[in-house]
Amino acid sequence: MSSEFLLIGVGILVTIAIFDIMVGVSNDAVNFLNSSFGSRVASRKTIMIIASLGILAGVTFSSGMMEVARKGIFHPQFFTMPELMTIFLAVMITDIILLDLFNTYGLPTSTTVSVVFELLGAAVAISVLKIVQAGDSLMTIVQYINSAKAITIIMGILLSVAVSFVCGAVVQFLTRLLFTFDYQQRIKRYGALWGGVAMSSITYFILVKGAKGASFMSSQNVAWIKSHTGLILFGIFIVSAIILQMLQMLKFNLLKPVVLVGTFALAMAFAANDLVNFIGVPLAGLQSYKLAMASGDPLGATMGALSAKVQSQTSFLLLAGAIMILTLWLSKKARTVTKTELSLSQQDEGSERFESVFISRAIVRLVLGVFETVRVVVPKGLRAAISRRLDPSAAMVVAEEGKRPSFDLLRASVNLMVASAVVSYATANKLPLSTTYVTFMVAMGSSFADRAWGRESAVYRVTGVLTVVGGWFLTAIIAFTFAALFATVMFYAKGFGVVLLVLLVAFLIVTNHRKHRAKAEEAEKEKVFNLKSVENPQETIETTFEHMSFLLKEIRASLDATLDAMFSQNIERLGVERKRLGKFQQWSNIISANVFKAMRLLDQKGLSVSHKYPQAVRRLQKLTDGHRDIVLRAYTHVSNHHKGLLPVQVEELEQVRQLLDEILLEVEGTFGRKQPANLQEIEAKDARLRALATELNARQVARIKDSSSKTRLSILFYAVVGNAMMLSKQNLELLDIFEQSFGVAEEKVGD
Repeated sequence: MSSEFLLIGVGILVTIAIFDIMVGVSNDAVNFLNSSFGSRVASRKTIMIIASLGILAGVTFSSGMMEVARKGIFHPQFFTMPELMTIFLAVMITDIILLDLFNTYGLPTSTTVSVVFELLGAAVAISVLKIVQAGDSLMTIVQYINSAKAITIIMGILLSVAVSFVCGAVVQFLTRLLFTFDYQQRIKRYGALWGGVAMSSITYFILVKGAKGASFMSSQNVAWIKSHTGLILFGIFIVSAIILQMLQMLKFNLLKPVVLVGTFALAMAFAANDLVNFIGVPLAGLQSYKLAMASGDPLGATMGALSAKVQSQTSFLLLAGAIMILTLWLSKKARTVTKTELSLSQQDEGSERFESVFISRAIVRLVLGVFETVRVVVPKGLRAAISRRLDPSAAMVVAEEGKRPSFDLLRASVNLMVASAVVSYATANKLPLSTTYVTFMVAMGSSFADRAWGRESAVYRVTGVLTVVGGWFLTAIIAFTFAALFATVMFYAKGFGVVLLVLLVAFLIVTNHRKHRAKAEEAEKEKVFNLKSVENPQETIETTFEHMSFLLKEIRASLDATLDAMFSQNIERLGVERKRLGKFQQWSNIISANVFKAMRLLDQKGLSVSHKYPQAVRRLQKLTDGHRDIVLRAYTHVSNHHKGLLPVQVEELEQVRQLLDEILLEVEGTFGRKQPANLQEIEAKDARLRALATELNARQVARIKDSSSKTRLSILFYAVVGNAMMLSKQNLELLDIFEQSFGVAEEKVGD
C-alpha cells in the first residue's frame, strides 16, 4: 500500500463521513424532536430552529469526545498507518450501510453502539490477522484491544433500557397523579415549582452532558461544577421557578418553555457527544496520515502518537454541524424514524404500525396478571381515587390544523426532564448510557404510565418496543460482524477490496432509497384516511364514505389483478397481492375507527346520524373477508402447482368479474361523488349476478359429474363465485347505509 493510496483512503473516509452524518442525524433526530413534535408545543418551523441552534452550539463542545475513535477501543501503538486505514474504512462503510438500513425501516438505533462495535470488530479482525501472520498466540489480542470498553458498553445497554423505562413510568405516574390529565387549573397552583424542578434538571444536563467538552470550560471550571452541584441545582430551581411564575401571571403556558429548552438541551448534547460517531473516525484517519507522513516511514511507523490529546479544528466541527442541520431540515427518513416513536407513545388509539406476536401477548398477559394481584391488595377506595386522577378522558387537548397531538405538554416535559436527569447522572458517574436508548425508553415508560397502552393497543405497542430494543442488540452484532468481514476483505484485497465495498455501499443506499420512497408513497396514500374537521357535521359523514370509496377502488384493482394472475398461473403476482392483504385489513380498521370517531364527535355537538351508519363497520369487515378469501385461495391453489382452471371456467368467471366490477365501480363512484346512486340499476346488476351464479353452479355440477373438473378446481370455482355474490351484497348494504346517512346529520330532538 503506497502513501498515495493512503491519501486516497483519507479522501474516501472524508467523503463517506458526509453521508454518515446524514444517515446518523436521520436516525438520532428522534432523540430530541419526539417530545416537541408529539406534544405540538410549537410550529414545526419553530421546533426545527430551536433544535438547529442546539446542534450548532453542541458541535463546538464535541472536541474532547473525538479521542474515543483514536484510542477508546484499541491501542494505536500496535498498528501501522495502513492497518489503521483498513480499520477506519471498514468502520465507516459498515456504519453508513447499517444506519441507512435502520432509517429505511424507521427504527431508531444507537449511533454510539454502532461505531463502538464497528471499531471493535474491525480492530479484532486486523489484530487476529496480524497475530496469525506473526505466529503468536491469540491470547496476545488483549494487548491490541481495550476489551473492558466493550463490556462496559454492553452493560450500559442493559442498564439504560431498564432504568430509563422504570424512571419514565414512575415519574410520569406521580406527575399525572399530581396534575391529572385536566391539569390546566392545578398547573396554576404549583406548576412553577414543578417547572423549576424540570428546568433545573434540563439545564444541569446542558452543563454536565453538553458542555463538558467545551473549549471555554477549563479543568477548574469543571471541578467547580462537580463540587457545587447542589448549589447549582438549587440556584437554577429558584430562578426558574420565579421566571415561570411571572410568565404564568402573564397567562403564558409555562410548560412550553420547559419543553423548548429541553429540546435545545437534547439537541446540544446530541451534537456534542454523538458527532464523534460520524466524523471521529475520519478525523482520526486524517490525523494518522499526518503523523505517518511526518514520521518518515508512512507505511511502517506505528501510530502510538494517536494516544496523545489532540484538539479538533473548530472549522471541521462547524462544517459538520452545518451538514447536520441541513439534514435535519431536509431528511424524509428522519421523519420516518420520528413517526415510529410517536406511534408507540400516542395517547389515542389509532392505526398501529406493528402486529402482535406471541412474546408481546405473553408480556401483556403477565402484566395484566400482576395488576389483578395488585387490585386485590390495594383498597377499593384508593383504587377509585387513583383511577379518577388518571382518567385520560378528562384530557382537554385542542387539535390544531385538524390533528390532535400524540400526547400533552405535561408528558412531553416529563420525557425531557427524566431523560436529562438519567443521562446527566450517568455521565457524572462515568456510566456509558446511550442518549437514544434513554430518550426512547423514557418515552415508552411515560406512555405506559399514562395509560396510552390500553387493552386495545398494548400488544401492538409492546411488539413495537421489542422490535426496536431487539434492533439495538442486533446493531451491535451486525456492526461487529460486518466491520470485521470488511476489514478482512480490505486486508487481503487491498485497493480492489476498497473499491468493491464502496460500490456495495452505493448499491445498498440506492436500493434502500427506493424502498423508503415506496414506503413513503404508501404512507402518503394512507393520508386519505385522515378525518377532516367536524365543524361541518355533514362533511364528517361524507369523509368516511370517501374513505370507503378509496377502499372499494383498491379492492376492485386487487381482485382484477388476482383473477388475472389466477387465470395465467402467475404465482409472483399472486404473492404480491397476498402480501398486501394486511394493508387492506388495516385500511378497513382505520375507516371503522373513523366511523366511531365521527359518531362521538357528532354526539359532542348534539348531532346524530342514521342508526344504520355504524353498521358500515360490519359491511367493511365482510368486504375485506371476501377479498382475502379469494386472494388466499388463488395463491394456495397456484403455489401448490394444482391444475389450472379449465378454459370454460375462466370464461365463466370473466362474466362474474365483469358484473362485480360494474357494481364495485358504481358504488365507489357514488361515495366519491357524494350523490345518491341509481339504486334500482345496481340492484338489477346484483340480481343478474345471482342468476348467473345459479346458472354457473349448475354447469359446474355437470363438470363434477363427468370428472372434467377435479375436486380442488371445483372448490376454487365455487369459492370465487360465492365470494363475488357476497361482495355484491355488502356493496348494496353499504349503499343503503349511504342513502340513510348522507346529509341526514340532524340535531337531536329537544336541542
